[in-house]
Formats: sequence, structure tokens, C-alpha cells
Amino acid sequence: MSVKLRLTIMSFLEFAVWGAYLTSMGNYLGSVGLGPKIGLFYAMQGIVSIFMPAIMGIVADRWIPVQRLLGLNHLLAAIFMFATGYYGYTAGDNVDFTTIFTFYSLSVAFFMPTIALSNSTAYTILKQNNLDTIKAFPPIRTFGTVGFIVAMLFVNFSGFKDGVFGFNFSSDPTFVSFQSDYFQFFVSGVLGIILFLFSFVLPNCAINKSSEKQSISDAFGLKAFALFKDRKMAIFFVFSMLLGVSLQITNGYANPFITTFKDVPEYANTWGASNANALISLSQVSETLCILLIPFFLKRFGIKIVMLMAMVGWVLRFGLFGLGDPGSGVWMFVLSMIVYGIAFDFFNVSGSLYVDKETNEEIRSSAQGVFMMMTNGFGATIGMLIAQYIVNHYVYSHPDDLAMQLEGWKHSWFIFAGYALVVTILFAIVFKYKHNPNEIDEIKH
Repeated sequence: MSVKLRLTIMSFLEFAVWGAYLTSMGNYLGSVGLGPKIGLFYAMQGIVSIFMPAIMGIVADRWIPVQRLLGLNHLLAAIFMFATGYYGYTAGDNVDFTTIFTFYSLSVAFFMPTIALSNSTAYTILKQNNLDTIKAFPPIRTFGTVGFIVAMLFVNFSGFKDGVFGFNFSSDPTFVSFQSDYFQFFVSGVLGIILFLFSFVLPNCAINKSSEKQSISDAFGLKAFALFKDRKMAIFFVFSMLLGVSLQITNGYANPFITTFKDVPEYANTWGASNANALISLSQVSETLCILLIPFFLKRFGIKIVMLMAMVGWVLRFGLFGLGDPGSGVWMFVLSMIVYGIAFDFFNVSGSLYVDKETNEEIRSSAQGVFMMMTNGFGATIGMLIAQYIVNHYVYSHPDDLAMQLEGWKHSWFIFAGYALVVTILFAIVFKYKHNPNEIDEIKH
């Protein structure tokens, strides 16, 4: 088995582990009465993303080969994910928040660092084999998104009918899909165990034996916070956090929102209402395709315009959810999924490129860490906690009134869209950037 193929399988499994529950967990939590707590589960991913990757990075640099640490982390994450699923199985409809949240939190604490560890593993192995990382890594990473999509679709279409396991591709109301069941956690756990075992066939990555020991501040990338002294970079990082608020909202709430329509007679038998995860998977397909457009748009319009496109994408992403339905309005849901690729990738990738261009080599990696911390750490955490408050106020405060819930969902999506619009306008006014097409060619990313 070639090195590239092994790394491709690793990437596929890495994101399949995540895709098994990330977009469907909110559906299950809502079905067992924990809808008002959905935001806390997704916020925990942001909280552990602030410090766990740095800690595991220190361990990988000093003591354990990165591919081994990747496997160990997946083993521990899988064990706690199995515990999450098993507790859901034993508890039935009487799920205790504290218990399931503890198991889940321990699982994501070990999983979230694996995203960076898998990237480090791929880069290290490619370099050890004298392969061009710029050319070789993108296709490998693309299969990560493919793995995410495959896991989403498996969880959507697999389940039980009359106690018998099978697959359903229609809108059968008697079919209990994994996307609304604790079995999604078991799927993630199994995939994690497979990746743990697969880590043993990955080439060994040598530990950095440099006698020069990093300080704790260096390891956590704290020196990069000096960039906040630069007004332009400070403004950029602040807006990164403000836009990061939007990143996890649809992961947490899109599925339970779309599934709500199953209780509406007009939409009960529509394919979209029964297959929310499959519908949402179009977002990841769009994400894969939009990555290919970024170099062209960056060259043509510059980073500021591309990021403004991303922000407008978030406005449309939320607004179309508020306007659409699984019936005659399903095209709005589909369009929302399509614009997600622009909203997510144009922001994350172009933002990463901007950080790369504006920082010197000594702190470049740390600066990327700060960018991720501001977006996926602080931004996403704050965003999910605020979103939870809004959805609880407008939706889950009416447990017995379906009409009010649907109206509440609309209000919530429009509030999120309004927020994204305000951030867009402020960014256009405050962030000053002069585009030079030649600078894009000089970026080594």
C-alpha cells in the first residue's frame, strides 16, 4: 500500500468519525428532551479546541510519535463515544444531561486534537518520503470531506424498522434512522477504533530530538498574540471571532429544525423532512467544490472581497433556512446547502492565507493557531451559547405548540442572518485592505 493511499484512508476515517454525529446529534438530543441543551454540546467542542490541540502538540513534539498519538487519541475518544451511546441505550427517553454530557465531553476532548494531529502526520510522512506537500496534501484532505459525507449518509439511511436493521431511502415514518438515535455514537466509535488500528500501518514519524526546548508560551503560540498590537491584524482577528460565531450553528440546529416538519401533516411524507442529514450533506459536497474556486477568486478579487463573499454566504445560509420548507420550498434548503461552501471555505481558507501572508516565518504557525482559536475556539463557543439562548427562547419554550415552534425557528434563523449581515457591513467599513494580485502568487500555503 502506497504512502499516499494510507494517508488518504487516514484522512477519510478521521473526518468520518466526526461526520457520524456532528450534524445529527442535535436531532437525537431533541428527541430525548435535551433540545434546550444542544448548544452546550457543540460549545464544548469549541472549548476543548482552545487548549487540547496545543497540549497534544507538546506531547507529539517531545514524547510520542505523532501517528501513535493520533491512534491513542482516537482509541480514547472512541471508548467515551461508546460510553455515550451505551448510556443513551440504557437510559431510553430518561437521559440525564450530566451523565451523557460528561461522556460526550471526554470523547471530544480527545477527538478535537486529532484534526491537527492527522494534518501533522500527513505533512511529516509526505516530507519523509520527499513528496511535495503542496501538491500531495489537498487530494488527501479532500477525501476527508468525502469520509464526512459518507458517514453522514450512512447515519441518515441506516436504522431499524420493526426492530430489524436495514436501510431506507424513502420517507417511511415507521423507520427509525440512526440520525435520530443513539446508534450514531456507536458508528463514530467503531470508525474511531478502525482508525486506531489503522494508525499501526502508518509510517513512523520521528520525534523532534532538538535540544532546544520550547517554553510553554511558545508551545501554546502565545507569542503570536503580539500581533494584536498591529491594528490591521487585531481588526482581522476580532472579525474572525465575530464570524466564527456562525460556524457551528447549523451543525447543531439544522437537523432538528428540518426534522420538526415530520410532525406537520403537510410535510410529514416529504423526503427532506425524513432525510435531513442527507439534505445537509449537500453542504459538504458544496464545500469540496468551492475549495477549487478559491485560488481564482483570490487572484481576481483579493482577500477582503472573498471574505465578504463568505459573510454574505452566511447571511443567505441562515436566511434561506428561515424562508424554506421540505415541500415546495425545499429549493431554498438546497440553495442554503450550496452557499455553505462559499460561507465556510471562503472564510476559513482565505483567512488562513491572509494570516500566512501577513506574518513572519517565526510566528506563522502560532498565528495560524490564534486564527483557529479565535474562530473555532472562542467564536464558535460564544456563538453556540448565544444560539442556544435564542432557540430556547423562540422554539423550545413552546414544547406543546408545533405552530409556535416553527414560527420560532423562523425568528431564530432570521436573527442569525441579521447578525451575519451586521458583521458583513462592519467588516466592509472597518477592514482596510488593498488588493495586489501578485501577492497571492507569493503565498506558500
